[in-house]
Amino acid sequence: MRWIAVLALMLPLHVQAAEWRDSAAVKALFEEAKVQGTFVLYDVGREQWIGHDRARAEQRFVPASTFKIPHTLIGLATGAVASVDEVLPAGPGPKRFPEWARDMSLREAIQLSAVPIYQSLARRIGLERMREQLVRLDYGNREVGTRVDAFWLEGPLAISALEQVRFLARLATGRLPAPAALQAATREVVRLESRDGRTLYGKTGWENVPEPGIGWWVGWVESDAGVFPFALNMAMCSDADAPLRVELGKASLRALGVW
Repeated sequence: MRWIAVLALMLPLHVQAAEWRDSAAVKALFEEAKVQGTFVLYDVGREQWIGHDRARAEQRFVPASTFKIPHTLIGLATGAVASVDEVLPAGPGPKRFPEWARDMSLREAIQLSAVPIYQSLARRIGLERMREQLVRLDYGNREVGTRVDAFWLEGPLAISALEQVRFLARLATGRLPAPAALQAATREVVRLESRDGRTLYGKTGWENVPEPGIGWWVGWVESDAGVFPFALNMAMCSDADAPLRVELGKASLRALGVW
């Protein structure tokens, strides 16, 4: 779309104090849900940031399965996987969930959040190429440590909600340093739903699942009004908190009038 290219040129690299606006409506949603967390939305066209709890939004956490978004792009860009439909091995050993215990493509694996498939992909990519790509994409603290199949689950990789949004804004508008076709393929596999002329893209994550940790929901909304990348993270105390990531995220998007 022509307007995406135009808006992409206006994306700033940093959030200035004057550009951030606290949302009383989103704050009320978090308080009502009794959730400790943050929500950040960026309006690419107006260059405006709005959200709840900016201090937390600047704090870095392990990305967990939200890393499957850049991970997909890195796999494609390095040639470690030929396409999002190439079937990758789940590998031997027990799996946390029965649906993870089979070979599948990235298209299916990202929908099921199948960790073993992405661990298989990470081993194909290797530490050095992974490190180079994280620097190239300017993703979070860019650290991969020494375990190529665990750094996004246990650390040292970490990213803030603000950094998630900046990364997603570049992906949504095709401004990442990767071939346009590969960015489009990555966008396609995280497309969730469309209605009323609006399309929602997103990916959940849970550090330390199923134990207490940090929960994520990140993505963006595209419509005739523009591109609106967002990120939510929250404290996860139990399995009962899992659906709150998307429920609270969608409620925040509705409160801000973009979904």
